[in-house]
Amino acid sequence: MKATLRYLAGMAGPSGFGSNSTAEQVTEDCSCFLPSALTALITGASSGIGAETARVLAKRGVRVVIAARDLKKAKEVKKNIQKETPKAEVILLEIDLGSFGSVQRFCSEFLALELPLNILINNAGMFSQNLEFSEDKIEMTFATNYLGHFLLTEILLDKMIETAEKTGIQGRIINVSSVIHSWVKKDGFRFNDILSGKKYNGTRAYAQSKLANILHAKEIAKQLKARNERVTINAVHPGIVKTGIIRAHKGLITDSLFFIASKLLKTTSQGASTTCYVALSPKTEGISGKYFADCNESKCSSLANDESEAQTLWNNTHALLQKRLRQATI
Repeated sequence: MKATLRYLAGMAGPSGFGSNSTAEQVTEDCSCFLPSALTALITGASSGIGAETARVLAKRGVRVVIAARDLKKAKEVKKNIQKETPKAEVILLEIDLGSFGSVQRFCSEFLALELPLNILINNAGMFSQNLEFSEDKIEMTFATNYLGHFLLTEILLDKMIETAEKTGIQGRIINVSSVIHSWVKKDGFRFNDILSGKKYNGTRAYAQSKLANILHAKEIAKQLKARNERVTINAVHPGIVKTGIIRAHKGLITDSLFFIASKLLKTTSQGASTTCYVALSPKTEGISGKYFADCNESKCSSLANDESEAQTLWNNTHALLQKRLRQATI
């Protein structure tokens, strides 16, 4: 109840920011602390909070690589960023996170640029009311929101570690999740059932993918700590934002309920604030394996905090990817 009242009132938490804070506000003082020539890679930055994240990071002097499925939209985002910040360096590369092959091609193209990689923001997300399958024959929401980002992170992690070692600047990975992850119970999180879309429900599938994003962050944080690497990974809840995903949900609820709910939604700039805060703030230096909401460390569900569940998910995912990628080369 207290958390709800704090959210509605926009009260600041220990970080000095709250639900009403915008991406520009939370990064305003970061420029003084930022090293020069940081590079951030952002998925799904052709619209919504991803585009706003790209805009604000570019404004703070960060080189931005936009990984997008729709390059036409991405070009518009780049144009708008450089109109506001003429010296901004923005690179566009195509990716379809629902395709393992596309993720591999993207990583090859990015690595060929021989750029450093300081920040990886796994932001892209989709919601589908109807059961769809990826080209790899996996339920599309899970394939796009979780599996594609898992593979992307797996391939690019060595580059992030290398960059951190060469520059002395800690690398940061951010998985964009959602508070809806807490709707998933243990008996409703079975890996093979999720892959096959068994008894599909769009909202449940979205929630399962967002739980997986947090568990991924928890397990990778543990692995990086064990290896003593200078890269952190955290998960963030952006808030319920007026984006395309919300519009996709609209058909599931009455217009009157949507009207009431819309009054509680964040703006795009408020939605991008937690991602930008975790990506750039000196206050998040060294923090890893945590869950943030409204620019403050927050509590996630007990299932999202389950270390054995996180390890099991990582093992299952790693085995699946090894099998599928091996088959693709035969």
